[in-house]
Amino acid sequence: MLKIITTIAFFICTLLMSAQNVNLTVSVSGLKSNAGTLKVGLYNSEGTFLKSVYKGISSEIKNNSATLTFVGIPKGEYGISAYQDENSNGKLDKNMMGIPSEDIACSNNAKGFMGPPKYKDAKFNINKDSKIDIKFNN
Repeated sequence: MLKIITTIAFFICTLLMSAQNVNLTVSVSGLKSNAGTLKVGLYNSEGTFLKSVYKGISSEIKNNSATLTFVGIPKGEYGISAYQDENSNGKLDKNMMGIPSEDIACSNNAKGFMGPPKYKDAKFNINKDSKIDIKFNN
């Protein structure tokens, strides 16, 4: 009997936890070509923004755009960065001064001034299944 109650409690907890999760679809446009792979990073705090990705996904580029979906993420505050890995080497290439040599974009069209974009400019909240558009400005 105890085993049945424990199993039922486990399933109820699992259902409640999954009800807290949402899907986030990211639609990216304005890429300069179909070369390489689009890499998208999802960040869940200011301290990790552009340093340590909370979740990352990648996609082929077709018609200079791509659509990706983060599935089952907790409701909350996030920021996104994306880059076109043109040479498919799995990393954001930079020049000798540390400036990215591959195209990048962030949520809310956040731009950096004399440095990378700030989390406060890129952050957004999601509390239900949502879609966000990111446009590369080449």
